[in-house]
Order: sequence, then C-alpha cells, then structure tokens
Amino acid sequence: MKKIGFLSFGHWSPSSRSPVRSAADTLLQSIDLAVAAEELGADGAYFRVHHFARQLASPFPLLAAIGAKTSRIEIGTGVIDMRYENPLYMAEDAGAADLISGGRLQLGISRGSPEQVVDGWRHFGYQPAEGQSEADMARRHTEVFLQVLKGEGFAEPSPRPMFPNPPGLLRLEPHSEGLRERIWWGSASNATAVWAAERGMHLQSSTLKEDESGEPFHVQQAKQIRAYREAWKIAGHGREPRVSVSRSIFALVNDQDRAYFGRDRDGDQVGVIDNMRAIFGRSYAAEPDRLVEELRRDEAIAEADTLLLTVPSQLGVAYNAHVIEAILTHVAPAMGWR
Repeated sequence: MKKIGFLSFGHWSPSSRSPVRSAADTLLQSIDLAVAAEELGADGAYFRVHHFARQLASPFPLLAAIGAKTSRIEIGTGVIDMRYENPLYMAEDAGAADLISGGRLQLGISRGSPEQVVDGWRHFGYQPAEGQSEADMARRHTEVFLQVLKGEGFAEPSPRPMFPNPPGLLRLEPHSEGLRERIWWGSASNATAVWAAERGMHLQSSTLKEDESGEPFHVQQAKQIRAYREAWKIAGHGREPRVSVSRSIFALVNDQDRAYFGRDRDGDQVGVIDNMRAIFGRSYAAEPDRLVEELRRDEAIAEADTLLLTVPSQLGVAYNAHVIEAILTHVAPAMGWR
C-alpha cells in the first residue's frame, strides 16, 4: 500500500486562455480540488509555497479552509521556506489550522528554493547571524519551530496579566498535540536527509536533487531515502518514519491527455541551481500499461511510502481531478498501491 496525494504549485496567469487568472481563482480552486481528491479516494492534498510570485504563498488560511471542508484527506505543504518564517507565529498558525482539520496537517518545511527576488527573506525582516548562511538561518528557525511545537512552557507570565494564567511558564496557544510528529523536511542532498532524520522529521524528496554520484536521478534518490532511514534507526525515534517523493505522472487515457502530454518523453536533466549541480527527475506520460512498466523501474518510488502527483493546476479543477482519478484507477492497482 502507498499513500497517493497531489502537489500543486498554485500558479495563476491573467491570460484570457487560463482558467486560473487570479490569486482568488487559485485559492478557491485549490479548495475545490482537495475536496474532489478526497471524494476520489486520494490520500493527500499538498501545496507549494513561493513568495513574490503568482503562486500560492502564505499556506495556513488555505490549509484551514480545506480542513474545514474535508474530513479524511491529509493536508500539507511541500515546502514552506523557513528563511522567511517567524517560527513562533508559524507555530500558532499551524496549531490553529491543525485543530480545524482534526489533526490532519502534514507540514513540509525546508531551507527553500531559488527565489523570484534577491534575498527575499530580508524584506520579511530576517537576516543570517554573523558568520552564518541563509541555510543556517533556515535551520535555526526550524529548530525553534520544532521546540515550541512540543507544547512546553517557556515564557515567564506577567505578574499582572489581563486574564488568569495557568501555573508555571506559558506555552504558545493554540497548541495541537501530535503536530510535532507530522513535520517533514524537504531535502535535496543526502546530508540534509540525515540531518532531518536525526531531528525526527519525515522526509520529502522531490524531483530535484544534488547530483552527488552521476547516477540516474531515481537511483540517487533511492540511496538518499535509504541513508535517511538508517539515520532514523540510529537516532532511536520511537515511531516509524515516512518518506514522500513527487513525480509528474500522466496516464494517457483520452485525446485530451494525449494533446497535453503525449509528447512528454524527457529523461533526467542536469543543471546548476543556487550554485549546486542538480539533477532533475523525468516526467512520466504514457498509456497505462506502458506507464506501469516505466514506474516499476523507478527505485525511489518503490522506496517511498507516499507519492505526490504534481498536477498542472492551471488546467483547472475538472482536468486535475481527472489526472488524479486516472492514476488511482488505471495505475495504482496494477502497481500494488491499492
């Protein structure tokens, strides 16, 4: 069995040809797609976070709205850029959204991705401490976030509070029990995957990874997952780790599918991103029988317990629901995922 969800970047374009022309469109359609995915039997609705772009950004209002309109599906991010976050305020937002959803949040966080603007986190009021990098700052914010999610008191109460306080040091409210154990780290390297395991975070590994060996993308990613699981075992956490991978996968079952994706036959690509030699995983698009054969050769998908389907959000809710349904109906049973 494998959990299957979708991952949306939430793009919009003011083009007259786009069914997603505004921020309001992408937010409302994201809610509708999550509701549709739950009805189809999918397991997760995940959303990317980008700042200064015509894409989804601040995730918690959206996650709370989806939580209020669904009852079963996991709701998450992939990923929140921790360079931009006030970890205490984020913990309050996350706690509220998790309580609204009944404890279904699965929050993916990370150091972040290449930006639309130069050092965008500076506009949010953050900068690395002397001698540290922006990646160090993201990890420092993460450590604080993980600590306050434990729900332990740390703030001295006022001797003259507006309202009566419980005894002892105060914690952030609202606190959602168990959310600390549903935090994921988006990792692009073997080293950061091990770092996440040591801190008891689940692993999100996407379609981009540092090219550390020159091997095919799915082979390197599978090795990363195995290194993560070994580090988790060594750390001695008293629960099972989870691992997700994301893929662009399209089952070509009608003429519309073939028109959109029938020519997608690209393989892995290598490039430089943020001064890192990176390898980008391929997309999959084929008739169901051939698609199953190709997916069976993907070592990283086999290693992961969760698969996130990156959906073409600008094609609208109905078509994206069709993309998800085609995988659940024509591919998942043949792969043994359902």
